[in-house]
Amino acid sequence: MNRRWVIPDIHGCINTLKQLIETCIMPTKEDELYFLGDYIDRGPDGKGVIDYIISMQAQGYKIGYLIGNHEYYCMNAYAMDQHRLFTKSKIHKEWERYGAKTTLKSFGVKRPRQIEQHYIDWMRNGKYFIELDNFILVHAGMNFNIDNPFDDTMSMMWARDFKVDIQKTGGKKIIHGHVPVEYSLIQLFLESDGYNFIALDNGVYYRDQKVGFGNLMALELNSMQLIAQPNVDF
Repeated sequence: MNRRWVIPDIHGCINTLKQLIETCIMPTKEDELYFLGDYIDRGPDGKGVIDYIISMQAQGYKIGYLIGNHEYYCMNAYAMDQHRLFTKSKIHKEWERYGAKTTLKSFGVKRPRQIEQHYIDWMRNGKYFIELDNFILVHAGMNFNIDNPFDDTMSMMWARDFKVDIQKTGGKKIIHGHVPVEYSLIQLFLESDGYNFIALDNGVYYRDQKVGFGNLMALELNSMQLIAQPNVDF
């Protein structure tokens, strides 16, 4: 049976991603790899992360990928920067609070508009959610305060607090990243039947900053095997 791996927020940690993929997961081209967004910012090489995933796609690996809020910042800063010669847009300034400088450096540019178009196109082609047999994959969460939570794509990128209405998901469990949670809590989500979601982001960029954090996670959906790859970029 083909394996189905879900990998959350990578945040520019390309060496950690390579270690996870090439040493731990070692996927075949029959396996499926799902990435939950936030490929850029915070870590040193957002461009390298995207290049690596694009190269896997080109080699014929089965890749599904979502758009995260950090890609949202990048795409919108790119669009707004087209109309400015010297000053920074409001969203560019806001993005700088969350890692823009590191990301722009990885692309070898100083302005968002200088990022090569095909990277922006790749981000724009990311999905807001992926629905599987027993799971719904989103970057952040869903808005269950409306009749159809699939209509609110902004919440899929930005939600932090939400209570799952299992009737609105068709009985499917949500798997998401976005907000880092402690490793033992991720294990609890997997071991307990009392949760309608699995928060999978362990804050890979927190290495040596917070106990119980600092790993890039991967979850195999058929066996529910969890892999924690420590950060090797910092």
